[in-house]
This record gives sequence, C-alpha cells and structure tokens, in this order.
Amino acid sequence: MSDFEIPESQEPQVEVAPQLNAPSAPQRVEVVVETPSSTQGEVNILAELAIFILRVSVSVMMVHHGLEKFQDPEGFAEFVVGKYFPFLPGDPIVWTFAAAATQVICPIGLALGLFARVSALGLMTTMVFAIPFHLLDTGLEGFPFAVVENHNYAFELSAIYAAIFLYFTCAGPGRLSAFRKTNKITYYPRSK
Repeated sequence: MSDFEIPESQEPQVEVAPQLNAPSAPQRVEVVVETPSSTQGEVNILAELAIFILRVSVSVMMVHHGLEKFQDPEGFAEFVVGKYFPFLPGDPIVWTFAAAATQVICPIGLALGLFARVSALGLMTTMVFAIPFHLLDTGLEGFPFAVVENHNYAFELSAIYAAIFLYFTCAGPGRLSAFRKTNKITYYPRSK
C-alpha cells in the first residue's frame, strides 16, 4: 500500500437514499416573495399614486405620435424609415404601420395596466429607433452642455420616453392597475 492510498475500511461511505415515487416530470415549485411593506400590511400609496400618474400621463402623450404616423404613412415611410433605416427588411410602409399601431395600442394597455410590461416593451422599442433617427438627423447638438435653439436636444424626448418605458418594462405597472400580478414566482427545478 502506498502512502497516498486510503484503506478500504477508512473510505468514506456515501449512503444513497432510494428514489421512491420519483416524479417523471420536473416538480413545480412556487416561491412567494414578500416586500418589507407587505409584511406590515402597508402600501406606500403616495408612491403608487405617482407611478399611476406617470404611467397614465406618458401613455396619453404617446398616442399622438402614432396618430401622426397614420395621417401620413407614406411620408414617414419614405423620409424616416426608408432614409434612416434601410437595413430593415421589407417595405418601409409596413414598419411605419407597425410603429403607428404600437404607439396607439400599447399606450392603452400601459395606462390600464393590461399587459403593461409587453406594452412598455413595444413602446420602448419604438423609442430605441427614434433616438438614432434624431441623432443621425441632427447629431449630438453639443450634448450635454450646449444651449440649443429649441431649448432641448432633438433626441431628448425620445430618450426620456425610452427611459420611462424601460422602467415599466422592468418594474411593471404598480399596484394601481387593472390586472395586478401577485408576487409569486414559479420555477421548475432542473432535473438530474
């Protein structure tokens, strides 16, 4: 026996429990995540009201952007989509109608809290295209320290909208919504 071998009598024994009634499919596990306020039964109504006002006001302000595209879809398709986004597959008019419909339908869902995260994601996607459009059209305009003629940078509104929609995509609509999701998380453990 060498110095590095363990005698059979001293080898650690691992006991394996028999698998009785082992499920063939992964077992579903639900975890309830509680926030500190939920344990006390308190809700910060001022914060929830602020989230509600932000959600509804940004939605109301977004609708007219979609309506503008519906008024002149050919112009938007030619001078915005076709000119600044030629890499998009298909006809620019299709992308114009998709953006217009998103900017009319998704604000309704976000304002009501109905499919709020999906609605916010759709709106954020339109803003992700609006920001480079403005940057390509006017450039940075001396951002962040220049004082511009129109008192705001051309890309500024799109960037603010994108940040707000990013928040609602990640955080959800808040408690004051038509369909509030509970704090349950369902996951399926990895089977061995």
